[in-house]
Amino acid sequence: MRTVLVTGPGGAGRTTLAAATALAAAASGRRTLLVSAEPIPGFPTGPEPTAVTDRLDHARIDSGAHFRAELTELQQRASGVLDLVGAGRLDGEELTELPGSPQLALLHALHRAAAGDWSTAGYDTLVVDLPPLDQALALLALPEQLRRYLRRLLPAERQAARALRPVLAQLAGVPMPAQWLYEAAARKDEELAAVQALVEDASTTLRLVAEPGPAAEDALRTARTGLALYGLRADLLVASRVLPRHSSDPWFADLAAQQEKCLGHWHEEWAPHVPVHEAAHLGRDPRTADDLAALAVPAPDERGPGRVDDPWWIEEEPGEEGPGEESRPSVLAWCLPLPGAAKEDLRLVRRGEELLLTVGPFHRIVRVASALRRCTVSGAALTDGVLRVRFTPDPALWPRTP
Repeated sequence: MRTVLVTGPGGAGRTTLAAATALAAAASGRRTLLVSAEPIPGFPTGPEPTAVTDRLDHARIDSGAHFRAELTELQQRASGVLDLVGAGRLDGEELTELPGSPQLALLHALHRAAAGDWSTAGYDTLVVDLPPLDQALALLALPEQLRRYLRRLLPAERQAARALRPVLAQLAGVPMPAQWLYEAAARKDEELAAVQALVEDASTTLRLVAEPGPAAEDALRTARTGLALYGLRADLLVASRVLPRHSSDPWFADLAAQQEKCLGHWHEEWAPHVPVHEAAHLGRDPRTADDLAALAVPAPDERGPGRVDDPWWIEEEPGEEGPGEESRPSVLAWCLPLPGAAKEDLRLVRRGEELLLTVGPFHRIVRVASALRRCTVSGAALTDGVLRVRFTPDPALWPRTP
């Protein structure tokens, strides 16, 4: 299944362009599902896939209903613990949606499309209307982060000792974690793994939507760094609400000139790798399928450029060797392209076999390549948009010849 994740700076018409993309995919003959949390004029509003056209279905995410269902199920599974401490149950009607629930509801929808009940419907293309750009990049990194938290908090190997829990409970004087907790963690890990696989699939791309201007230009420049860090690729940059180039009105002429300058930068920075599509301003908000078609948004290719399988690579920097030593490089550089990154926004911490990398607002924990685990970090540099983390082989761990 071809997956297109649509996002961009807030207020750029992201949801409209997601709908236009889905209609274009359906018009090209592919059975398409559009998932959105926002209402779309003329589209059904139900939480289950409902037909828009012969080849296009739409499902609108209801984060409030998802939150109530999840918390109600949790109360049922934890009924023993709640009864033990005398806790009162919360009814579904009194549950108020908490911050963060829309993101979890969107992840649940992605799971249903990737490996749940929606995945059996035979869709060729999935178009997802993501939150604004900064939130979207954090959301796409969330499955990997949450799976790491689950592995640290509830390691699967602890389940092997479940036969000893009654004895341990008597010794400790408090109830030990119940089996249902590990089972729930395993189910969540499986769900998150399916979403992570969808995001990392080679046929998944981002479609960026932005209205030409200084604010959007800064946001997209920052986003390039995040895309590189997470190994994501964009298949298209849509410049929305582009004004006519020539106007007799001085106010419109100045605004069009500002847009044209920004578009020139985008064609220079993005077009070598990501096409830039200019969607004309219709003079009104798009309200009908004909309005969406007038934006002339191209349908996604059957298979996009996809995610970079492994954006890191290793370079050898040969050094001087002492007599009798095995020939080996004295320094290995672990490299990652980070276009748009600034040195003052970069922070690196190595902890065991993991590298904690922070670049501006983006954060990721990656496992150090196997060839470098027997090395010590000897420095790092950001040069020409490429981060190079230098590793020096540890003589106590590196193999030597007699």
